[in-house]
Amino acid sequence: MLIPLQREKHLDSKEFETLHFLPAVRYGGLWQAGVQGDNWRDFSEVSKDNYLTENKQEIKYDPSKPLQVGGQAVIEGVMMRAPGRIATAVRRANGDIVVRKREYKSLAEKYKIFKLPILRGAVGLIEMMFVGIETLNFSAEVAMHDIDLQERAKGNGKEIKKKKSASNLRLALTVLFALALGIAIFFVTPLIITTKLFSIEQNAFGFNIIAGLIRLTILLIYLLAISMMKDVKRLFQYHGGEHKAVMTFESNKELNIDSALLSSRFHPRCGTSFILIVVLASMVLFSIFDSLLIMWLGKITLFVRLLTHLPLIPLVGGISYEFIRWSGRKSNTTLGKILIAPGLWMQKITTKEPDASQVDVALIAMKCALGIDVPQQVSYVQLVSELAEK
Repeated sequence: MLIPLQREKHLDSKEFETLHFLPAVRYGGLWQAGVQGDNWRDFSEVSKDNYLTENKQEIKYDPSKPLQVGGQAVIEGVMMRAPGRIATAVRRANGDIVVRKREYKSLAEKYKIFKLPILRGAVGLIEMMFVGIETLNFSAEVAMHDIDLQERAKGNGKEIKKKKSASNLRLALTVLFALALGIAIFFVTPLIITTKLFSIEQNAFGFNIIAGLIRLTILLIYLLAISMMKDVKRLFQYHGGEHKAVMTFESNKELNIDSALLSSRFHPRCGTSFILIVVLASMVLFSIFDSLLIMWLGKITLFVRLLTHLPLIPLVGGISYEFIRWSGRKSNTTLGKILIAPGLWMQKITTKEPDASQVDVALIAMKCALGIDVPQQVSYVQLVSELAEK
């Protein structure tokens, strides 16, 4: 998943809808994340003849406030988010591509208070969690729809209808279970293990460093284990395709399959890198907070740690967001390369080399999110029930 960094201000949906994106423009106006470091490029550099609104007025951009894109892999597809719009492209069992796109305005775009540092990251990540679940559900429904069609062709329509209802219920329960399990495994378990196995409960820094290392070990084991599953391998291939599409876009290359296949599948703004930063940031923040609690209470217990650490997770996320935002801007410097290297190494697990068809889906999702015309024949829907019965 790529985390879209927030702009202070961008076009509203009506203005965005009027833009004409032409291949000759090479889609300028983007921050060159992981490519040109601190170099910025804005749409005012583009010829007026190539990039105009319908009223022929050139659009001005502040180069310090770049346009950003981000997204995530879904089941047999990719979701992309650009300013003002989200688009999800999914390849069906028959090879066709279905796209759902909708206007989207984040809380930071609606209310200035959510643009504040740290708060913007915490709120934005919660928003993207809901968006991610919604788009994942959509891709799952497309897959189930195609399974329905295959079963109907075999004369098993009634039976599959019951299965579909059960599958949707299982999907909803799985999402809730996964969220609870994630907190239990990655935040609660390291605290319990460190408390029971090490006699350093009153050593704030030592305790949280060990707990953080245990958390990181659990994370690596988990990622390595699921990466061996067949379905997850395909998901990680689409993850790689998403990165290649974004890297192609941010490198000002033509948005086609050949260019994207040559782009890197590793990106400094990836959610995998973000998770690693969260683990490291939690060590520092929890150490400081525990030290203050020990000074105030005289001692600290496992119960107190659970009671105070869990509510701090959004704060850790907000600080981590600011770090990944800063490190991404410095990604072409020596210091920046050192800082983003661990996250890129972890992406060797969570991304796999995609094939041309998977890259094609990622590019279509990106173009639809940006309002670029897609020459391929695709189906646009809002509901899975609108899909053609074939």
